[in-house]
Formats: sequence, C-alpha cells, structure tokens
Amino acid sequence: MPLARIDLRKGENANYRREVSRVVYEAMVSIGAPANDRFQVIAEHDAENFVYDPNYLGIARSDDLVIIQITWNEGRTTEQKKQLFKSIAKELAKAVGIRIEDVFVTRVDVKRENWSFGNGIAQYAT
Repeated sequence: MPLARIDLRKGENANYRREVSRVVYEAMVSIGAPANDRFQVIAEHDAENFVYDPNYLGIARSDDLVIIQITWNEGRTTEQKKQLFKSIAKELAKAVGIRIEDVFVTRVDVKRENWSFGNGIAQYAT
C-alpha cells in the first residue's frame, strides 16, 4: 500500500539508487507495510531543478540531500512514524554513507479507499 517517491541530484550510480530503494522499503516493512508491496519512483534531478534550503531548522544540508515522500494508509502512530524516520536515516548512513542531515522524509497519510492497484478497481474500498 505505500508508494515511495525518492528524489536526489543526478550523479549517483545504480547501486547507490538500489541501496536507497532497499533501505526505504525495509524501513516501511518494519512498521507494517506488507511484504512484496514495493512501489517506488526514483527521480534524479539537475542541480537547478533540485531546490532546498541548506540550513532550514538549523540542519546543515549538502548537495547529497535525498528527499523521500511516502504515501501510505492513515493509522500509524506517532511512535511508528518516528521509528520510520530514524530507521531510514540511520540505515542510509550505513548503506550508502549519506549524512543523516541529508535525509529528508515526509509521509502523506491517505484513506484506504484512495488506492487503485490496477484494473480500475479500488481494491481497499469497503
């Protein structure tokens, strides 16, 4: 049920992108995403199309910034969300050497009936 959009500046190799994808997926599964429910879009951007504030909220960001947006069914607790954010940042640091300051994650919670996984059917609508 989650859809992850992962945005970063151009220049990273395929292995880097695969590892970022893996880490995000595993973190989602760790707080309840179904196994094999893996839908992700990874987009690379030229510098002029990847705009961010390098110091917002006192966090020093670099051009290695990765922006991750996860759209998911509502219902996760605040603690689960905190766990997700921490897990993604920590595991990306280990997997690809990114600084945790360069991991920006947002979640968009939606109602279950807002999904169609194909065939023009709202599979989760009741």
